[in-house]
Amino acid sequence: MTTTVESVAPRPRRGLELLLLLLAIAIVLLAWVSVDLNRSGTVPANIVPVAGGLVLLAVVVHVVLRWRAAYADPVLLPITTCLNGLGLVMIHRLDLAAGRLGADGNAYRQIIWTAVAVALAIAVVVVLRDHRLLRRFTYWSLLIGFVLLVLPLLPGLGRTVNGSRIWIGIGGMSFQPGEFAKIALAVFFAGYLVEARDVLSLAGKKVLGFTFPRGRDLGPILVAWVLAVLVLVFENDLGTALLFFGLFVAMLYVATERVSWIAIGLALFAAAVAFALSTFSHFQTRVTLWLDPFSASSLERSDQLAKGLWGMGAGGLTGTGLGAGRPYLTPFADSDFIFPSLGEELGLFGAVAIIVLYLLFVERGIRTALGVRDGFGKLLAIGLSFSVAFQVFIVIGGVTRVIPLTGLTTPFLSLGGSSLLANWVIMTILLRISDQARRPMPDVVLPPSRGGAAAEATQVVKLP
Repeated sequence: MTTTVESVAPRPRRGLELLLLLLAIAIVLLAWVSVDLNRSGTVPANIVPVAGGLVLLAVVVHVVLRWRAAYADPVLLPITTCLNGLGLVMIHRLDLAAGRLGADGNAYRQIIWTAVAVALAIAVVVVLRDHRLLRRFTYWSLLIGFVLLVLPLLPGLGRTVNGSRIWIGIGGMSFQPGEFAKIALAVFFAGYLVEARDVLSLAGKKVLGFTFPRGRDLGPILVAWVLAVLVLVFENDLGTALLFFGLFVAMLYVATERVSWIAIGLALFAAAVAFALSTFSHFQTRVTLWLDPFSASSLERSDQLAKGLWGMGAGGLTGTGLGAGRPYLTPFADSDFIFPSLGEELGLFGAVAIIVLYLLFVERGIRTALGVRDGFGKLLAIGLSFSVAFQVFIVIGGVTRVIPLTGLTTPFLSLGGSSLLANWVIMTILLRISDQARRPMPDVVLPPSRGGAAAEATQVVKLP
């Protein structure tokens, strides 16, 4: 008897993705119309091209996924589309308040960046047929990530904005290379930890119930720590340093399942922050504003955090309504403080809904990591998901006074091309990994069993 072992093929669920995409676009267009209705009482004249553009971009990505990644996660793209669209709505709303219309507005430029991000995402889906190909570039990714981090320090190229030197200027455009450095470093961490996790997880001495690594195995985390300290000291950017170091420690813990790595990581980063606070006035000012943003001395230095908190407080539970608040009173309302801007006009309920969208995004990434069959893919999916989670926590934690304020952007929402491009690439890599995770395994045909006429029969076994 011949035994055929067949896997039960999961449904691609591209139809569900299309339905969720249409729902996301409907939410964005309703929000766009609400802004103009609350401000002028008329439907915006540009609603048709905006609607057509959003539908075209979303449907093109959907069709490419049907073609190249039929089993990709059906929820990630709709969440990304909704967040990206809500960011466009708020940027458009702030343009109206500032009198920036048409091609002179930030919303117009952000739509262009969205189209470029979608094109880049399509290119990643088409070119990257298998995420495991990235493992070949493990150490190249480390080099690329390091170069991207130090680019803002180069004379004539780097730009200092709001005390942090994390930008480079090319012609009349500015770019934040650290947004792409996190992708390169996530690839390196995943590739390295797949090779070294046995040594990092098994060897060591037990102290007070914790198994600590050997001295020679501390090299990787010390290198990551030094890299974070360099970013912290020379670029004056606590947020990026926390993001990179937290990303590595999280991936290290997932790879080894040793709590001691988290303890060592927290101790090292606390030491770096303490050194920076005692040495650099920029960080001392950030902490002072965090501890008491409403004092007279803090308001004289910067009233940005205070205005953001006042705006969210004015929104209450249900918000003032899109277009009916005053988020434009807060500096950088369309970039660093776009979450308080949305919180003021959508209220606590709307702000929580946005956070839930991020939680769903991260949950789908972690689910992808649990489902994929190779160790590199698991760690890469975890790393990319955690990078989004960490960045959202750092940004929203900063504007709500949970932690000191940093200069990171809110993924998919904030004004800026580099952040938008990088986060669309992260989403696309997660889609590629999820396609591999959800794709059914090929059927296995076992050799025929012995026994006369029974040898002509075929047994089919279904595996989940």
